Amino acid sequence: MADAAAARTEKSNNLCVGLLAHVDAGKTTLSEAMLYRGGAIQRFGRVDHRDAFLDTDALERERGITIFSKQAVLPLEKKTLILLDTPGHVDFSAEMERTLQVLDYAILVISGTDGVQAHTETLWRLLEQHRIPTLLFVNKMDLPGADRAAILSDLRARLDEGCLPLEQDDPAALEEIAMTDEALMAEYLDAGALSPASLARAIAARRLFPCCCGSALRLEGVDALLDALEALTLPPEYGTAFAAKVYKISRDEQGSRLTWMKITGGQLRPKTVLSGRDARGEDWEEKADQLRLYSGAKFIHLSAVPAGGVCAVTGLKHTYPGEGLGAEPDAPMPVLEPVLNYELLLPEGTDALSAFRQLQELAEEDPTLRLVWNRHTRSLHVRLMGKVQLEVLSRRIAERFGLEVGFGPGSVVYRETIAAPVEGVGHFEPLRHYAEVHLLLEPLPRGAGLQCGTRCSEDALDRNWQRLILTHLGEKEHLGVLTGSPVADLRITLLSGRAHVKHTEGGDFREATYRALCMGLMRAESILLEPCYACRLEVPTALLGRAMADLQRFGGEFDAPEQRGEFSVLTGSAPVAALGDYPEEVAANTRGRGRLSLRPAGYRPCQEQERIVSELGYDPLADLDNTPVSIFCADGGGFNVRWDEVPEHMHLPFAYRPDASEPEPTVIRRGGATYSGTRAEDRALQAIFERTYGAVKPRDFLPRPTRQEEPNPILRQLEPSDTILLVDGYNIIFAWDELKTLAKDDLDAARNRLIHILSNYQGYKR
Repeated sequence: MADAAAARTEKSNNLCVGLLAHVDAGKTTLSEAMLYRGGAIQRFGRVDHRDAFLDTDALERERGITIFSKQAVLPLEKKTLILLDTPGHVDFSAEMERTLQVLDYAILVISGTDGVQAHTETLWRLLEQHRIPTLLFVNKMDLPGADRAAILSDLRARLDEGCLPLEQDDPAALEEIAMTDEALMAEYLDAGALSPASLARAIAARRLFPCCCGSALRLEGVDALLDALEALTLPPEYGTAFAAKVYKISRDEQGSRLTWMKITGGQLRPKTVLSGRDARGEDWEEKADQLRLYSGAKFIHLSAVPAGGVCAVTGLKHTYPGEGLGAEPDAPMPVLEPVLNYELLLPEGTDALSAFRQLQELAEEDPTLRLVWNRHTRSLHVRLMGKVQLEVLSRRIAERFGLEVGFGPGSVVYRETIAAPVEGVGHFEPLRHYAEVHLLLEPLPRGAGLQCGTRCSEDALDRNWQRLILTHLGEKEHLGVLTGSPVADLRITLLSGRAHVKHTEGGDFREATYRALCMGLMRAESILLEPCYACRLEVPTALLGRAMADLQRFGGEFDAPEQRGEFSVLTGSAPVAALGDYPEEVAANTRGRGRLSLRPAGYRPCQEQERIVSELGYDPLADLDNTPVSIFCADGGGFNVRWDEVPEHMHLPFAYRPDASEPEPTVIRRGGATYSGTRAEDRALQAIFERTYGAVKPRDFLPRPTRQEEPNPILRQLEPSDTILLVDGYNIIFAWDELKTLAKDDLDAARNRLIHILSNYQGYKR
């Protein structure tokens, strides 16, 4: 019955439409014009007058740019549009990308004077990746230099051949439209015209991309765009089983946490109990309190939200952007990620750890913010897209938390990968604990991310232990051994492992897994990867030679220059670290006539790896949170074994045979802490642990071992936050009925039993 219910579909009159553009293309002005012409607002506001309907944040009004995605409701005659205005500045592109997962249609705004920019091409690729039907609005056609024919030709050349104006009264234009789709061509040959229903199907299939030209500020072309949205869009279909996509986390003026979601199946009512798994892999179950429908800064309460609706929900504390609820799967990892790292400088006297906990609220709202707490230096670091985001972040911290922060010099966020497959081994065997893990590390193509899977037989290692190992692989960001940068483009496969019937606990496999990965990286030939920008540099032809020399000096690559009137255009790529303040340099050298457009273009091998590694001075053997050292047991105690000596002590042989044909592993792509077990199986496993040892909390099970020169972890320098539990063993034994009974026959047996209990307690409670 459940499958039959899920198979049924219902149509929705709600249409979720996103507005996307390169910065300064006039996107917010277009949304204002659409709301005004559609009758949703009575007064036409302007960005430069700081009274636009969707510029609800003081920072946005001050800077004249969109920083946070906004929502407005626009009822049409037959449909209701839910407009989502997204940021256009590249520094806030992650906010835009999170919105894509809930869009039914998109409006891509192009500046008639600037044409297709580098960021416009990035937006187009993202729309293509998400398969979102798209309409285009060429704005600012009233300004000098806006050439309609040239812009339309550029759109077809750089975006898609299907970018065409809808001119039904022009036979030549109609024939071009018909050529984009076989069904349209057949209809055109038969009837000499094209029906709105046929055009709508071609648009939904992303074969046709209607282009409207006009001026949002002068309200020209806006009615044609609204007519196209009314007549040429298809209502989405949804299943009847509840499903929802979380795309944003924010807080209202009172500080209440808002979870923004689109209902993609069934419906949602207030007080409904929702469940999911948070970013750390923990199950949660909470009630949806209020359901709010926002339009600009105002909202109304809803008694129910049907499929296709977008709402903000209060009462949920563990949701995160990209999470799928009910029958909806989690969204894939974002394509656009921060490439710059800054140390966050706190006011004198501020406790860094307390500030870190406060700032986690901002990281919760923007997961790409990536706050990193270095417990060794007791310093905070933050990863960002650019300088504008840096300035906005400092203002947000001051306004929300009252902290006047500064930032240290920026550095790029490097990544690391390996050149060839290698096997890593991790062994964790202090007294009364045991786990050994063998992992195969293999390089993947650039941009593939991190993939985890298993090729281990369940005869060798129980399925539950295997799932636990895969969970530990996905629960944190793993670091390389060259610079301590995150590893990427890597497939990690569990080959073999061993547990002990009596002494193995969950935390043992966490320790063994981390050590196996680090040991494998120490054995491998590591490659340092640096972030790159795709560049589009437009300069007067007289300065072309200097521009080419600049890009070569930066280690960039570029295609043959294109001639466009009195300007030359260079397209290529260059390392982020080398470009630095080059945009300002271009403006100065060309007296404001040159333009440099940049967009993130992934990672490539660093051209100056030796110098960068030497400058950063990372020591993997001193990083106790990511140690390649294993722990073995002998003579009743544990001892540290260096990574290169582990093969002499490990209990299982190497499992990787380079020349043997191996079956493909069961792959799990990293997207939070996910693995192959069902939720019911997870809960059953957790229940067994909790019945035995009490509630399980997500924290390290055992303290990290210190350096090999200090084999006894108790002798390390204690942190002020450390908690020490001193136990009077003799009195405990004779005050505890179970132990007292044992002691009557054998005091050593009671003592050993107490030690075993305390070891388990320490493993779970630290």
